[in-house]
This record gives sequence, structure tokens and C-alpha cells, in this order.
Amino acid sequence: MLIQMKVEGLLFDPRSGMYILLLQQVDGNETLPIWIGKPEADAIALALGKVVTPRPLTHDLIKNVFDGLNVKVTRILITEILDNTYYALIQATDGKKEVSIDSRPSDAVAVALRMQAPIFVEEDVLEVRRGDELEEWLKNLKPEDFGNIM
Repeated sequence: MLIQMKVEGLLFDPRSGMYILLLQQVDGNETLPIWIGKPEADAIALALGKVVTPRPLTHDLIKNVFDGLNVKVTRILITEILDNTYYALIQATDGKKEVSIDSRPSDAVAVALRMQAPIFVEEDVLEVRRGDELEEWLKNLKPEDFGNIM
């Protein structure tokens, strides 16, 4: 079963020195934290802030390529987690043929935000994360914990 998610925010994790992309279930309470690097966090933050750069950055270029080829990104799908590594697909169509493109979740989300594509997670991925020690930490987050990363 697929669970629709939205980007809840970006956090800095001082324990790992990495950023956490926090996804929240659209119509429920499930959350999915994904650790990402600073460049990926910056790309997502730019999209969240609707910041327009003077020249296209990588994810803007990807959007421009899809748009130029008249291809619509139908959805992003986070498919599995293996050895603490998440896997995702960018699903797109030209109206005749649908393709699934392998992607890191952070890149897929950065593209989804630029193309207004929905984000989905396989329920199995959430089940793997439910038993994680992070659950308690996430429940205690306050709005001020979501700082500006730029």
C-alpha cells in the first residue's frame, strides 16, 4: 500500500552532522525521516522557499528537461530501505509511455517540489522505521527545531 507524504521540514542533526528531510503523512500521523547531505538539503530548501536562482541548478535543469520533452512527473515513490539506505523512483509519462527512474529520495523530493508531483512511500518502508529509536526523538520536536538551513 502507498502512503502519500508531504515535506514537513528540514532539520540539522548535530549527532551526525547531516540534515534530516522529514516527511509527514498527508492524512495521518506517520513520519519518515531521511538523512541527507547539505547540498541536497539546500536544493530542497530552495524549492520549499520558491527561490529562483539566476541560472538553473541541477534540479531546475531536470525540471526543464522534463518540461522541454513534454514529460509529466506523475509521482515520487520511496520504495525501500536496505542497510539504512533509502531507494526511490521518479515516475513520469509522456502520455503514451510511463517510465520509472531510479533516484536518491532527496533528489526525487527536490524534483517533486519543483514539479508539484505527489510524494508516496511504500507502507513497508514506514514499518521498518516504526521501531526506530528516532520515533521518540521526533515526537518531542518543537516548531523552533525546524531552523533555516540556508
